[in-house]
Amino acid sequence: MPAPPAPRFIYLASQSPRRRQLLAQIGVAHELLLPGAEEDAEGLEAERPGEAPAAYCARVTAAKLEAAVQRLATRGLPPAPILCADTTVALGAQILGKPQDAADAARILGLLSGGQHEVITSVAVADGGQRRARQSVSTVQFAPLSPAQIERYVASGEPFGKAGAYAIQSQAAAWIVHIAGSYSGIMGLPLYETAQLLQESGFSL
Repeated sequence: MPAPPAPRFIYLASQSPRRRQLLAQIGVAHELLLPGAEEDAEGLEAERPGEAPAAYCARVTAAKLEAAVQRLATRGLPPAPILCADTTVALGAQILGKPQDAADAARILGLLSGGQHEVITSVAVADGGQRRARQSVSTVQFAPLSPAQIERYVASGEPFGKAGAYAIQSQAAAWIVHIAGSYSGIMGLPLYETAQLLQESGFSL
C-alpha cells in the first residue's frame, strides 16, 4: 500500500502573531483554526490548586488541542495536522500568567526584576487519532528594573496578553542579562520541538 501523501499545510489553533511568524520562519504553511464566540477559550487556562507550572502548561496545551480537534470536526474543514501551544512563566512554583490590568502587570514585572525565572512552552500536534507533545523549558535572567522602567513598559501596552507580562522580542529585551534554552520557545513556539513533532506527523521540513 502506498504511503499517505505528506500534509501540505497545518492548522494553527492560536491567536498569537508570534507563532505565525515562527512557523513562517521554518517554511510551514498554515491556516488559523481559532475558537468561536461560543467557546470558553479563557476557561481552559484556569489554574488548579497546587499544580506545578510544567504540568499546568502541558495540561492547558492538551485541552486546547482537543478543543481544536472538535472545532475542526464541527466546521467540516479538510483534514490536516493541528498544532497548539501554550507558554507559562514560572517563578519557582508560582505561575505568572497574563496580567489582568496595569497594576497586575507592574506587580508581575516587579517580581521578575533582578532575578531568574523559567519560561515553559508546551507544543502539541493532533494528526488524525495521534497526539504528540513536547515541552521546552528556558531560564531567563532579568536585570533590576526601576519603578520608572516598569511604568513606561506597562504604559506601552506590551505586557497585556503575555504570560509573565513581557515579550522577549519587545523593548524588554534590553533587560535580559542571560537566557539558557530556546529563544523561539520564550517567544512562544520552540522551533526545534515543533519541527520534530511535525516531522513525526509526516510534514516535510
